[in-house]
Amino acid sequence: MNAHNRRLTAALLAGAVALTLLPWYSLEQGFFSGEWLFSLWTDENSAPALGQLALRSWLSIAVALWLLSAASVFLPPGRTRSTLLLLFSVTGILFLVLEGHAIGFSGWNWLWLEHIAGPQALGQPAMGAGALLLLTVFLLIFAFALAERGVLKGDAFVVASIVLLVALVTTFVLYPVLSLFVASVQDIDGSFKPDGLIANMQDPAIWSLSCFTGGTCGTAWRTLGLALMTASGSTLLGLAFALAATRTSLPCKKALRMLTILPIITPPFVIGLALILLFGRSGVVTESLATLFGIEPGRWLYGLTGIWIAQVLSFTPIAFLVLIGVVEGVSPSLEEASQTLRASRWRTFSRISLPLMAPGLANAFLISFIESMADFGNPMVLGGSHGVLSTEIFFSVVGAQNDPSRAAVLAMILLGFTLTAFLVQRVWLAGKSFATVTGKGDGGRHVMLPRPVRYSVYGMVIPWGLFTLVIYGMIMIGGFVQSWGLNNNLTLDHYIRAFSVSVNQGQLVWRGVAWNSFWTTLEIALIAAPLTAIVGLLTAWLIVRQKFAGRQTFEFMLMLSFAIPGTVIGVSYVMAYNLPPLEMTGTAMILIACFVFRNMPVGVRGGIAAMSQLDKSLDEASLTLGANSFRTLRKVVLPLLKPAISAALVYAFVRAITSISAVIFLVSAQYNMATSYIVGLVENGEYGVAIAYSSVLIVVMLLIIGLFQLLVGERRLRRTTQPAVMVTAPSASTLTQERAL
Repeated sequence: MNAHNRRLTAALLAGAVALTLLPWYSLEQGFFSGEWLFSLWTDENSAPALGQLALRSWLSIAVALWLLSAASVFLPPGRTRSTLLLLFSVTGILFLVLEGHAIGFSGWNWLWLEHIAGPQALGQPAMGAGALLLLTVFLLIFAFALAERGVLKGDAFVVASIVLLVALVTTFVLYPVLSLFVASVQDIDGSFKPDGLIANMQDPAIWSLSCFTGGTCGTAWRTLGLALMTASGSTLLGLAFALAATRTSLPCKKALRMLTILPIITPPFVIGLALILLFGRSGVVTESLATLFGIEPGRWLYGLTGIWIAQVLSFTPIAFLVLIGVVEGVSPSLEEASQTLRASRWRTFSRISLPLMAPGLANAFLISFIESMADFGNPMVLGGSHGVLSTEIFFSVVGAQNDPSRAAVLAMILLGFTLTAFLVQRVWLAGKSFATVTGKGDGGRHVMLPRPVRYSVYGMVIPWGLFTLVIYGMIMIGGFVQSWGLNNNLTLDHYIRAFSVSVNQGQLVWRGVAWNSFWTTLEIALIAAPLTAIVGLLTAWLIVRQKFAGRQTFEFMLMLSFAIPGTVIGVSYVMAYNLPPLEMTGTAMILIACFVFRNMPVGVRGGIAAMSQLDKSLDEASLTLGANSFRTLRKVVLPLLKPAISAALVYAFVRAITSISAVIFLVSAQYNMATSYIVGLVENGEYGVAIAYSSVLIVVMLLIIGLFQLLVGERRLRRTTQPAVMVTAPSASTLTQERAL
């Protein structure tokens, strides 16, 4: 009980700080600038809650609820105290949430409140540090009260972690998506007006099927068709690469696997740039064909064909990574049993091996489908006049039309397609068993592929692998060419323009045009990566080790952010956080929040997979010896999860640098990420500088990935890794004496 009292006291003291020493509302100059420290009680804009009571009397309710919570602490621990703390904390949470939404800059946001309470002359800005801290305090008081009542064995750390994670997921995953739906039926003044939703839903430009009669199809069907083609092509090629790596005698298999890491650390639109350097009107292949055969350069690359090639190049390695483990996991004994029953190699492959690969094929198809739907960089570079949903959403938000309702409708359509694919995959795989790895030893060898399948695999893998090498070779060379197709002389001008450095009066001056976005990108990525790993692994620990109501629903909510395309995430964040109660648009916080909750599911799944291998007896032994849950997690569990920690850090860091679909909506002049800056270079025709910038990013990512792995270190499961000392076999006489005993 003393521990409970100390936690409650600390939370209440934090609430006192929020009410008296922190600005209640958001500041234009930013909280971390520190300017508010000199005008805390003298300036209305930076005043704490107690300094705002004379103007905004409704804040007295929040102060009163904190005082009531503080008074309850003096009661003896028990059911009465916990009930009062639950009542006051829940009321405080609801009041702050409703008050933040009900009162905006100019008064009431909801007309029905104006009819009840009359006009509100004085509005309020978005929540600041004080309001957010007090809201967190009420959440902690709620969690500590639940622990005091014996929930989850009275473990305050576990309960508080679950409460805070649910609050964060609700705020940064569910709330933006809900805001997207609300924005589609709202007018500019906030009133209910579904006309825009109905008009955009019936727009022929979205749903037209004129392509079957000689015209062009609508954006929705064009995007769906492209996603299906990309998913099919990526899955087929990924399967071919996986079969080539495991079921054939193809040389250079290690080099084949090395190709898989390149697209993961490559900005998504760089492949589109490389295709332009090859097949554009001034590309190498185009110029060669024009010189040798007199073929006039065309614009066939700029359209759905070019987008499809770029997306298949980008997503095939991801499909390979998903499928390689599944292909290797098919038990050789099953294939040998099939051949023992006189089945041919083709029948064994088609009836035994391929059906057991169904989960991998389904997941590879789903991931490629979602990635194609959300892809923004390649359609932006190669789309031309053939727009897809992601680019149409972008131009609806930032274009001349500035139609938020249309953007919301397009995002809802995109979300509908991805969630439908997600649910179809779940239904198709539900109730089926694909287990082939058991506790029994399996020393067989995989059956060689049938000859037609083997030659088909060679026919796909070898040309596509060489094509991929040519593409990445063009990426590296393109940054050293003066002007591709016009002046092919080698130069360093692009790198100098992007990253030049000079010395002025003994100080380094970063003169290159890319330095600002480069440092901003590194700063935000290095902040977001550890946060993503912490939140993801903590969530995985709670899901695996704790039993609580709504656990499966909580896990589905986490995976929802992965199923939602990045374009939808970006638009929903703009609509949710552009106005009170949380105004974060144009700040670094919105970028960090987007990266953390967009990439968290990967850390969660990796943590669950790694933690499932750890026996619960390790946790139980630590708890038996008197350690609490937090100490057990820090001293026992985390050192055994170093591979999962390293994977979560690397993935979060790389995705924070290479992401474009969501970032393009959230960047600002002050916080401009590398990917959006490169897109701007491409739009201005500065291909050389864009490729030079991308090459530097690839090198930097490789270095920081190595640094992450060095800092995390390796997991040590055994006292020593030296081979065991061979013991001399006992003599025959010794064995005889032992038998006699």
